Amino acid sequence: MGAGFFKLDEHRGGCCQLGRGEEGNSSNRAELGAACLALEDSKKQQDRKPVILLSDSACFLSSSQKWTGEGESPSMHGNLDADIMRDIVQLLRERIDQGLLTIFIKIKAHRGDPLNEQAERWADEGRQSENIRWSLPTNRPIFYWTDNSTTHQSPMNPTVKKRIDLQVSQQQLKIHTGSTANFLTREDSSRDLLGKFHRDRSVWIRARRRVLQYLSYQFPCALQLKQWGILNDVKCRLCEKYYKERNIPEPPDTVESVGHIQCYCPALQLPRIAIHHGTWRELMFSIRKSSTELNDASEPQWHFPSALSPEAHAEWGLYKILEYMGLHEILPPGASKNRAQLRKDIEEYHTAYAIDFDDTDIDTFIARRPDGLAFDKEKSYVYFWNTREPWTQMKTGQ
Repeated sequence: MGAGFFKLDEHRGGCCQLGRGEEGNSSNRAELGAACLALEDSKKQQDRKPVILLSDSACFLSSSQKWTGEGESPSMHGNLDADIMRDIVQLLRERIDQGLLTIFIKIKAHRGDPLNEQAERWADEGRQSENIRWSLPTNRPIFYWTDNSTTHQSPMNPTVKKRIDLQVSQQQLKIHTGSTANFLTREDSSRDLLGKFHRDRSVWIRARRRVLQYLSYQFPCALQLKQWGILNDVKCRLCEKYYKERNIPEPPDTVESVGHIQCYCPALQLPRIAIHHGTWRELMFSIRKSSTELNDASEPQWHFPSALSPEAHAEWGLYKILEYMGLHEILPPGASKNRAQLRKDIEEYHTAYAIDFDDTDIDTFIARRPDGLAFDKEKSYVYFWNTREPWTQMKTGQ
């Protein structure tokens, strides 16, 4: 990486190559190097004048600001470019002692400013310059990795940390065979989605932390706490209380794990149902808002009568669906004439296509309430969404 400056009153410039390239150089380091070169050049002039330094780097100006004025106690500790900043501070102090004015001004980058473009050209020349400055290593460890046949190197930074975390997680996945490991190794539906979720700052921070706890086997359930040596018993306390209050023998497999809490604990059934309905309310209302297809009459093709709002969702059973499609006139409960006809139609359909069935299958089908619905009444189509089953389509116009 090169650093360069252009001096307007003398129509000339200067440049150098920045050292420590193996540790990785930031754009801020190049701006600091250019400023230091300009201040050193002004020091060499016999006729010492005020200096107005124009820079397109807000980061450079903010890092220099804390070293001016009074009331602050800045430190070079932790500054990756302390070698250049130290020289800049020394040059500024010398100018102050001599009563010379130094002004830093921020200008916009890549706007065709002639002075800025001249400085950029000098910086490009500095990449090939034999004048190498600020090359003393910091003795920080350098990490190397290969990605798509390209070798990269860098000291510890956020990118390196992500690479290390990725390598550790991949090594951990090799020794796990559970559902979490299967999810994380599934193509096109795992890490990218988790990464987007974790980066989404609109998501509650506690929710993002919980996901990380689940995936890293750090969630403090009884099973995990026993593995850490904190608890001696892995039984679910909520299940124990639930069965005791109802005088029901407690099953022997009520282990308090993440899967048990999320899916099986009977004491948490109502919260699970509420979360399930809340998810589908938001999903169906979002699909309804995003549906822009029109039919031949230039009217909305799809109707979502169950998606009332993000807060309200109507559950539709099979009777109501068929009545909405105009296929059956469903009488109120107790008037079973049309309901019996519907059952007969379902049985005849199964018989015609040689599908094995019994009364329980018919009852289950009639009692089903899909999580989501979409109607195309013109073509007599209805789409069902269900959590545990694939998206199914039923043509009903026959």
